[in-house]
Amino acid sequence: MSHKSFKAVIPAAGLGTRFLPATKAMPKEMLPVVDKPAIQYVVEEATDAGIDDILIIIGRNKNNLSNHFDSVPELEDKLRAKGDIDKLNKVQRSSELADIHFVRQGEPKGLGHAVSRARAHVGDHPFAVLLGDDLIDERDPLLTTMLAQHERTGATIIALMEVDPEQIHMYGAAAIEATDTDDFVKVTGLVEKPSKEDAPSNLAIIGRYVLTPAVFDVLDHTEPGKGGEIQLTDALQELATQEDGPGVYGVVFRGRRYDTGDRVDYIKAIVQLASDREDLGPELRPWLKDFAATL
Repeated sequence: MSHKSFKAVIPAAGLGTRFLPATKAMPKEMLPVVDKPAIQYVVEEATDAGIDDILIIIGRNKNNLSNHFDSVPELEDKLRAKGDIDKLNKVQRSSELADIHFVRQGEPKGLGHAVSRARAHVGDHPFAVLLGDDLIDERDPLLTTMLAQHERTGATIIALMEVDPEQIHMYGAAAIEATDTDDFVKVTGLVEKPSKEDAPSNLAIIGRYVLTPAVFDVLDHTEPGKGGEIQLTDALQELATQEDGPGVYGVVFRGRRYDTGDRVDYIKAIVQLASDREDLGPELRPWLKDFAATL
């Protein structure tokens, strides 16, 4: 299904402190996951859903991001001269994926503030937000389902996933009501990073959203919340409780998700994705078994 009327926003202005010193000079979004930077997986997810206009919110020292999605004629000429067409196609793919734009966040005031910086670009239209820390396996489409549910309801749609209650303090948590559609729920409340005891459920917000332009007016008056930052979750909480609005709904995702925002989970993501690759898996999987046997 084509969703060319939508634009996508990818916030990528974080400092990546968990990965220092690797991220001292390299954006965390450019860290490789097997042989592609993490952000390319996210852009490919958007384009696979039919979105070809993408805005990336960047901070200082993020020029590598724009360079990656630009063409490199001298490299392409060398690969073409060598007859290395496979690598040439891979290099060209990143610069041909979509119409990609960049805007600076300015002060790092949180995810809500980063999303608000997209207002001039997306205008008075619904749009998708994809966080680079969450990679969604291309075999388990999520964004297409969310876009379809938005088109059906006109509501804000967020992605939810069941997590261990002991881990809910790392996420925004949703209070929900069931609907007549499996894995599609009405969100009645949201809490940013609650304790296990205060969490309304173990349904965590993961990094995919389809937002209506109404979110911008809400973000304009959203006060800093957890961590002293403007939290998108707080704005969504207001939208969820508005009596005269279309509300907020959640798609419960039960597919494969790779969290690259944590060092151990980042390594797991690389191993999992590489193991499933036809060109790498046959050699890697037996080695992993042998290595695991030595532990």
